Amino acid sequence: MSWDEDGTPHPLALRRTGRSELEPDRLPEIRELEALGWEPAPEDLRRVFLPYVWPPAARTWIPDRSTHWAVDTALDGHGHVTGVECAPLPEADLRGLDREADEALAALGLPPRPRGRLWLLRPVGPYPALGPLLAHLDAAATARGVDLVPSPALLALTRAELTALSAA
Repeated sequence: MSWDEDGTPHPLALRRTGRSELEPDRLPEIRELEALGWEPAPEDLRRVFLPYVWPPAARTWIPDRSTHWAVDTALDGHGHVTGVECAPLPEADLRGLDREADEALAALGLPPRPRGRLWLLRPVGPYPALGPLLAHLDAAATARGVDLVPSPALLALTRAELTALSAA
């Protein structure tokens, strides 16, 4: 298992360079890869380790050239929107998000994620999409009494389930 530190991005990503004002899920290369059966890896901290343990043949990455936006919404006393301001998320806030992920990974004994990557996964086994596969992983954890929080037990169970599914 690894972060594919020396690997190259998916070839479709090589056609585009430079920063984009689009959010990650709106990048054209993400849309193209989704049409080929790839899905963005979940971003929640509970699943922060997924690309690390995912079968290498069913994972890929692209350079993150997206912009993460901070949106401030002003409301009046009746709850009606009176103004919206959007600005790129400051670099310090982005580093803070990376730090949270790195801390969660370190607690699991895993190295930090390589910076500047958007991970995409393909479902393995009989699952047509990530949603049902992730539901299967959650059900397997619940059935074995493993809490659905980042933990060595959840990491080990997820790794074993994905290995078994990809071998089938």
